[in-house]
Amino acid sequence: MHITVVGSGYVGLVAGACFADLGHSVVLVDNDQEKLSALRASKVPIHEKFLPELLERHRGQRLTFSDDLQAAVRASLVIFVAVGTPPTEHGEADLSYVESVARSISGAIDSYKVVVEKSTVPVYTSDWVRKIILRNAAAPDSFDIASNPEFLREGTAVTDFLYPDRIVLGADSERCAAVLREIYAPLTDGSYYQRPDAIPRPAQACIPPPLIVTSAKSAELIKHASNAFLAMKISFINAVASICESVGADVEQVCRGIGTDSRIGPRFLNPGIGYGGSCFPKDLMAFRSVARECGYEFRLLDEVMRINEDQRHRFLRKVQSALWTLRGKRLGALGLAFKGGTDDVRESPAIMLLEALLREGCQIAAYDPAAQQRAAEVLQGNVKFVDSPYEAAHDADALLILTDWEEFAGLDLERLRTALKYPIVIDGRNLYDPETMAAHGLTYYCVGRPTSAPKPQPAEAATPVRKRNNS
Repeated sequence: MHITVVGSGYVGLVAGACFADLGHSVVLVDNDQEKLSALRASKVPIHEKFLPELLERHRGQRLTFSDDLQAAVRASLVIFVAVGTPPTEHGEADLSYVESVARSISGAIDSYKVVVEKSTVPVYTSDWVRKIILRNAAAPDSFDIASNPEFLREGTAVTDFLYPDRIVLGADSERCAAVLREIYAPLTDGSYYQRPDAIPRPAQACIPPPLIVTSAKSAELIKHASNAFLAMKISFINAVASICESVGADVEQVCRGIGTDSRIGPRFLNPGIGYGGSCFPKDLMAFRSVARECGYEFRLLDEVMRINEDQRHRFLRKVQSALWTLRGKRLGALGLAFKGGTDDVRESPAIMLLEALLREGCQIAAYDPAAQQRAAEVLQGNVKFVDSPYEAAHDADALLILTDWEEFAGLDLERLRTALKYPIVIDGRNLYDPETMAAHGLTYYCVGRPTSAPKPQPAEAATPVRKRNNS
């Protein structure tokens, strides 16, 4: 099938590469000439596992790049709109890019087209896209509008696309739904998974994935509601972690106890320094705005966001309690991206914490496997970037773990202790066992668990003094 994907950002680039891997002919459209030139020159603009392989496999064949939207639309049956929907100053989604694309599409409709929202958009967006296209003289029966929300996690986006938990198709006509079913047929009929060159199957993948067909409005709500619920789980377990710290309980044990309940599940019950990234903060604000427009005060979302913000303040207080004063302290920091597996620093809790520590007068040496270049653009030279975790720890008053990269969970603890000026580790991601850290001579602060410290070594028994015999 001939497909156009509008927007070569995170969602558009991953979707375009994966559609090509399913066997479709894809044109990826963007008006950023620098980005297009980089893609044509085999440069991959984001850090994402398996994405370089797919781009190399299909570039110039099933996957091409263009700045001519109307030509791409005329050559395609389906147009996926994956442009940005950034928040306005009031928290609503800015849909001006979506509207601009809709106007451009309308002038190129020369046969039946399916226009699909791939960006995360508020409910009723499908209605507005239809109105915009009709206002620009397209015939009512010449197109359909659909919603096909993405549920991609940065760091595992390619496998999330090709091995999804579910595929949601929001279509208001059977004609439209049939086209979308055909696009995803290689996944739903299992044929993709039989190919020897298929991207490797992740653990616990559901094959074939369930296909859920809804109305366009329901699909739009599914995306926002899903992200809001996941953010709520993160804030919930962070609130529980705060109680654990107060009473001396272990939040990891609590997580196991509630996560094994099939009604709850263990995923996203990971206490830490709060959620971040380009989706949860933006989508929660947009969903709250949609609710308010409908006359409903979604106060639960307000509390989710408040807990998330408070979690960062609690971590800063933990750093201060470990070091007493902060001005002039040298800190090593592991992690700059908002999560492991990505170079995305948008709304990164790690960046926000480092900015707060810099304001307190700290000196910081930071290491991240992928995000240092992007973080440098934000931190503007105020942080020293180093080449390894041990270099970050060198002569530091304490080491902070801020991102859950796998390599940070397997450090040489003896080497780490030797590198540090004081053997203090403050872990915002709970990557280590407290007893193990104490056994290696490290004082270990974490989230929702008691602080552990090395046991004091008993003094050597004094040699008894022999009494003089005066007899």
